[in-house]
Amino acid sequence: MEAVLSSYLAHLAVERGLAVNTLASYKRDLRRYVDHLQARGRLELDQVAEADVLAFLSALREGDGDHPALVASSAARAVSAVRGLHRFALREGVTGHDPAHQVRPPRQLRRLPKPITVDEVELLIAASGPEGAPLTLRNRALLEVLYGTGARISEAVGLAVDDLEAEQVRLRGKGGRTRVVPLGRYARESLDAYLVRARPGLVAHGRGTPALFLNARGGRLTRQGAWEVLQAAAERAGLAGISPHVLRHSFATHLIDGGADVRVVQELLGHASVTTTQVYTLVTVDRLREVYAAAHPRARQ
Repeated sequence: MEAVLSSYLAHLAVERGLAVNTLASYKRDLRRYVDHLQARGRLELDQVAEADVLAFLSALREGDGDHPALVASSAARAVSAVRGLHRFALREGVTGHDPAHQVRPPRQLRRLPKPITVDEVELLIAASGPEGAPLTLRNRALLEVLYGTGARISEAVGLAVDDLEAEQVRLRGKGGRTRVVPLGRYARESLDAYLVRARPGLVAHGRGTPALFLNARGGRLTRQGAWEVLQAAAERAGLAGISPHVLRHSFATHLIDGGADVRVVQELLGHASVTTTQVYTLVTVDRLREVYAAAHPRARQ
C-alpha cells in the first residue's frame, strides 16, 4: 500500500503537475486514509471494499479524537484524493477493482456572492482619500480598475503601464491566461489623472519600474498594499465586509443585472468554464423573485 501511495503522489507531482500546496493536502488526506484502512485490517488496496471508503467519508465528517470534523469542501477534497488513488491503482494493475468508484464527495453549500450596490460602489470610490493628493489619485484609479474590469487583486497590482491600450486593459489571470477587458469612462479618467498628476512623482522616489500602480516609495504596489487601500476607503465610507473579491462579484452581478450575456461575463472575468460564472445568474434570479414577491398583486400572501 505504501508503494502504491508513493507512486501515486509522484504521478501527481510529475505528470499532473499539481501545485506544492495541493500536493501536500493530498498527501495528508491519503496518509489519513491509509491509517484508516490499516485500523480496519486492510493491508492491501485490493482488500478495500466500498464500505471502507464510505466509513472513511463518515469519519471525515464526524471527526474523532485525533482529527476535528471536516467541512464539506475539505472532506470533498479528501474523497477526491481517495478516488484518484484507487483509479490509479486499477489503471496500473495493482488492484482488480475500484471500491471508490460509486462514492461521491459530500455536497457543498453554494456560497453565493454578496455584491454591494452601485450606490455603495460610488461611496467607496469617493472615499479614496484627501482630495487631490497623489496617493488619493492612485487609490481612486485602483478602485475604479478593480470594479470597472472585475480584475482579481493580483491582476490589478500586476499591471504594467504598457498594459493600458486606449480604451482597454490587458489582464494576466490564472494559469498564465491573458484577456483584454474594456475600460469604462470613469476608469479611464481616473487612470489619466493618476498617470499625469501622481505617478511621475511616485516613480521618482524609486528606481524606475514599469508597474502601473506604485507605492509611496516608488515600487510596485503589493497585494497587501492594495488590500489596505480598499479597507481604508471602506472604513471612511462606512462600509463593512468589503474585499477585492466583493468588488469582482459586484462587477459581474451588476453586468448580469444590466442584461449582459453570461458568456460575455465569463470572458470578462477570465473564467475557464461558464459553470463558474453561472452563480451570478442565480443571484440575479433571487433578486427577481424578491422584486416579484413585493410588487406583483398575485404574488402577495
